[in-house]
Amino acid sequence: MMTASTEMKFRMGEAQDAKAIAALVNSAYRGESSQLGWTTEADLLGGQRTDEEAILAEIQKPKSYFLLGFQEGKLLASLQLEVQPSKVCYFGMFAVDPLSQSSGLGKKMMVESEAFAKARGCHQMEMTVITLRRELILFYERRGYVFTGEIRPFPAHNERFGLPKRSDLELGVWRKNL
Repeated sequence: MMTASTEMKFRMGEAQDAKAIAALVNSAYRGESSQLGWTTEADLLGGQRTDEEAILAEIQKPKSYFLLGFQEGKLLASLQLEVQPSKVCYFGMFAVDPLSQSSGLGKKMMVESEAFAKARGCHQMEMTVITLRRELILFYERRGYVFTGEIRPFPAHNERFGLPKRSDLELGVWRKNL
């Protein structure tokens, strides 16, 4: 495990990063590798979390970005940011390498993402989280995110997001003022 004291370098993802981003996201959320960290969804969803084509499509969308975090030249963290017309920045697909979780990298990524959003005129961050993911929700709430009360349906019929192992999956909306 790399420590938080190792300097983290950030940059925006580009088309050639799509494969590496997809591999990192899948390793953090699904399968055996995800169970090495604490952010796994493997007990709730099977299949993949995303793929190279979906990441590439997001990178190519206007006002959609992937913030990448590196230590010692290795991609260890990524997250998607999408600046909405309302100047709310959607924050999603947040992934930290399972062996590097609990080292402070996630917190650093969040600080960097919020600075990025503010620099683009955003006044709020918004994310959706599977409401059953209590430990993850508590992590976000400790960083200032507040549940809005809004619940959205989980895209259960879209294999791009995975194959539900439960029928009670739903997405709650959390926001943070910048």
